[in-house]
Amino acid sequence: MDSLPIILFLLVFILILFGYPVALTLGGISIIAGLIFFDIDFFYLVSLRIYGIMNNFVLLAVPLFVFMGLTLEKSGIAERLLETMAILFGKIKGGLAYSVIIVGGMLAASTGIVGATVVTMGLISLPTMIKRGYDPKLATGVIASSGTLGQIIPPSVVLVLLGSVLNISVGNLFISALLPGITLVLLYLLYVMTITFINPSLAPSMPEKIIKEFREKTNLMSIINAFLLPFILIFAVLGSIFLGIASPTEAAGIGASGALILSFIQGGLDIKKIKEISTETTKLTSIVFMILLGATSFSLVFRGLEGDKIIVDLITSSNLSPELFLVYILITVFIVGFFIDFIEIIFIVVPVIAPILIALDIDLIWVGIMLAINLQTSFLTPPFGFSLFYLKSVSPKNIKTTDIYKGVIPFVLIQILFLVYLFFNPEFVYIIPEFLDSYSS
Repeated sequence: MDSLPIILFLLVFILILFGYPVALTLGGISIIAGLIFFDIDFFYLVSLRIYGIMNNFVLLAVPLFVFMGLTLEKSGIAERLLETMAILFGKIKGGLAYSVIIVGGMLAASTGIVGATVVTMGLISLPTMIKRGYDPKLATGVIASSGTLGQIIPPSVVLVLLGSVLNISVGNLFISALLPGITLVLLYLLYVMTITFINPSLAPSMPEKIIKEFREKTNLMSIINAFLLPFILIFAVLGSIFLGIASPTEAAGIGASGALILSFIQGGLDIKKIKEISTETTKLTSIVFMILLGATSFSLVFRGLEGDKIIVDLITSSNLSPELFLVYILITVFIVGFFIDFIEIIFIVVPVIAPILIALDIDLIWVGIMLAINLQTSFLTPPFGFSLFYLKSVSPKNIKTTDIYKGVIPFVLIQILFLVYLFFNPEFVYIIPEFLDSYSS
């Protein structure tokens, strides 16, 4: 009987690996286990959980942030930003790579959607980088890794979901994640700077002729607009949260409305595109919430079978310290990220470990940031990293899958090293929150 929760957990994991739909697997296992081990009254608790999810104001931010990201992608604002940045850095060795990293960070701060960012930058920048003589491994590695910054730089859908599952403030997660996100951007830039210094042929500067043509066709106002519009949106979303004006959900509404307004100003939207954006938002949101409902039902069954108590007993009997337990969790999430999606990890693994983290008195904000970076890394780890698939789908035919795999390895190592740093220096995530607290007081 004691092993039943573990068997159920492994069964779900195996079925997902075999390609069964995640939401239906979780929901189906929950129903079967509920009928076998409990009476019909058990499902009343499930309905209460589902009703609680439907009334969760925080989760409303998910479709709003998705809508905002898709609007920026479809309207061409992201494309103009990337093209302008590329020209401005054109004379520098590795200038295109710098522009991709910086724009990746800015798109992350204004969209929070990994897939949209990777695809957008892959379509716009990869052919240009290859044409300018960039090493395919460096070019693909920069694009794939920069696209994943939307996992950690707020507003991040991952942080919203983690906040909901861990039952902690999403606003506090956003504020605490800002400095780690910016640090990752700087580390990526430092890597490109180092590698191009050692071997300049990996990332040649842009020809003077191209830069001259751009300057002749572009005026100062268009350059300002290319930067100004995303900055306005970033400030509207993040500024409203950090200044205490709006909650993350309210800020998501500001972001969605702001993205529409800015896109209309630029003339990048019409009724057809709005319909496409709305349809894709509905599809993505439906998938997320179907998985959430299934995972919530499974979590209830798991706890009903006292699975959380079994795990706690195993930890306490093995005399694991809280720190060592956390190391095991981070390694597990990293390995699981090779095979399944971040949404599935958040809704399957995190609810199981959350009560244990609380029992061990581990700081959940700190853990949430490390989990977000860990999940970000899972987007890049071969063979099933989703960013790799996104990029491959829009890459020129001469770009091999092995080029992408080799290209992301240095960036995966950067993320792992930074994660290790955060583990030993938890105070790093509180630098900005403490600064804001001292400023407000």
